[in-house]
Amino acid sequence: MVSLPHRRRTESATGLLRAARHRTGVRQPFSRKQLAWDAVTIVNALIGLAVLLAVTVALGVLVQWRQGRPRRHIAHEVVEPGRLGAESLGATATLLQFSTELCSRCPGVHRTLAAVADGRDGVRHLDIDVTHRPDIAKHFHILQTPTTLVLDSDGVVQTRFGGVPNRDVLELELNRLTGETANV
Repeated sequence: MVSLPHRRRTESATGLLRAARHRTGVRQPFSRKQLAWDAVTIVNALIGLAVLLAVTVALGVLVQWRQGRPRRHIAHEVVEPGRLGAESLGATATLLQFSTELCSRCPGVHRTLAAVADGRDGVRHLDIDVTHRPDIAKHFHILQTPTTLVLDSDGVVQTRFGGVPNRDVLELELNRLTGETANV
């Protein structure tokens, strides 16, 4: 048998020892280079999480800010009451609410809109449940409930509220539509 030089025998023994440690789960201590790389990776992960959190918070603030605000720059289409299952629209204005069965805020909005409509002559409140009418939800681009449309006497969409409309803002929109002075 040929004898290996001392260095080769040591390297072979070290390789066998590493393989045995790997199989048994015993790990060698990390080198400085490996620890530095792990620290860079952790810092990058934390930076990524911070950026993700900032974007999420910004989107949440934007969505919350837009809730209940009137949008007037919309496509003014004429709404036909027969398509909604109603006989007619209001003589002055119509408050058209879209809701679903599982909407927790819709009953409160229904009460508010009904009270506003009852307090004004010629204003009618219609509540459309889009749970079983996905065609209407798609046609009016309903992405959240409640959504409220303010229609004029001809059925033309004048204002759109996504979320819970503020009663005072709703009154101001009706005043703008009917030309009345605000007593709010």
